[in-house]
Amino acid sequence: MRKGQFEQQLLLLVTLALVAFGLVMVYSATSASAALANGDSSFYLRKQGLYAVVGVVLLFLGRRTDFRKLRHLAPMLILVSIGLLVAVLTIGTTVNGAKRWIQVGPAVFQPSEFAKLAVLVFACAYLARRPAPQTLGELIKPLGILTGVVCALLLAEPDLGTAITITVMLGGVLVVSGAPGRLLASAGGIAVFLVLAAAWFEPYRRARLLSFLNPWSDAQGAGYQTVQAMIGLGSGGIFGEGLGQSVLKANYLPEAHTDMIFAIIGEELGLVGATALIAAYAAFAYAGFRVALTCKDPFGKRLAAGITTLVCGQALINIAAVMGAAPLTGITLPFVSYGGSSLVVGLAAVGILLNIAGDDGHASSRSGVSDRNRGNRRPRASGTRGRGGAARTRRRRDVRRVSRAV
Repeated sequence: MRKGQFEQQLLLLVTLALVAFGLVMVYSATSASAALANGDSSFYLRKQGLYAVVGVVLLFLGRRTDFRKLRHLAPMLILVSIGLLVAVLTIGTTVNGAKRWIQVGPAVFQPSEFAKLAVLVFACAYLARRPAPQTLGELIKPLGILTGVVCALLLAEPDLGTAITITVMLGGVLVVSGAPGRLLASAGGIAVFLVLAAAWFEPYRRARLLSFLNPWSDAQGAGYQTVQAMIGLGSGGIFGEGLGQSVLKANYLPEAHTDMIFAIIGEELGLVGATALIAAYAAFAYAGFRVALTCKDPFGKRLAAGITTLVCGQALINIAAVMGAAPLTGITLPFVSYGGSSLVVGLAAVGILLNIAGDDGHASSRSGVSDRNRGNRRPRASGTRGRGGAARTRRRRDVRRVSRAV
């Protein structure tokens, strides 16, 4: 089997399986409410299916497009991303008190999803041609400033969950780039402090944070969503109540088809179904990080690690929040939750990852770029040796002349 082919097949199989499973669960979670609201039980399924088709097309296009082209597009991508984030604050559609969507005809687009990929590409392009940052000062300029601007625009929507996801994603890229542990610890501490500050100064975020500590103390208020999710997971038992048999989705659990869909999975498919889903993300992480470790191109290595961290880190945060192990952030479950922008951008990112996996690691030899962050393993230039060698040659020549004279 060709190098990287196993990882490609595993990534493709797991991704398409998650998308198909997500369509089934979206229909299960929305069929009753859609029938009551629109008279069409498949309303959400058809919309999600359309986005899935668009995303799969982008996946296969990304798989056939050289990922190195993204490196030259990095500045343009980040400028477009910031422009869209500013636009959504001015002309965006407000839903539940948040401006996160731009509507163009029947299509609705969430710029924050595109911002994840844009920031990732820019960070990977920047770190691929420079040594890994060793101090906070080196990290702040320009990555820290750029990330701060994007996250500030996200918080203005407000969308704390996406800001957290971007921070986690960049952490994965820095680890692969060879950033020292003390820097990662310092940057992580600052990021946690800023997240807590952002949560504390916003009333509804503060309520979520405090309810996370003890959701049962306000089971009908701030802790309601967490309590209902726990009830659903617990009532599913080992094998679940059966597909389509959830009680929570009948107006008991808010956002059952988006960021809380894991609770519906646990209720209907039980521990077995929830474990199988977690195993699928674990398989994705294994294949994705294998691609990152074997890739010889510095840009491709960081991009593969970032995409894998983005998908699996977001899944981890979502599942932890539903289980009550982390505060609710509104982060969706990749490829499974309802949401067109998230699905399309996620599938496009997997297409890029598949292209990196199929590169056979020849990028460095073709592009002439070496990974300087792995240590100074390159042979020294001949000119470096030349001065010392020439001096030794002259000394030997002088010694022979003296010997002949004697």
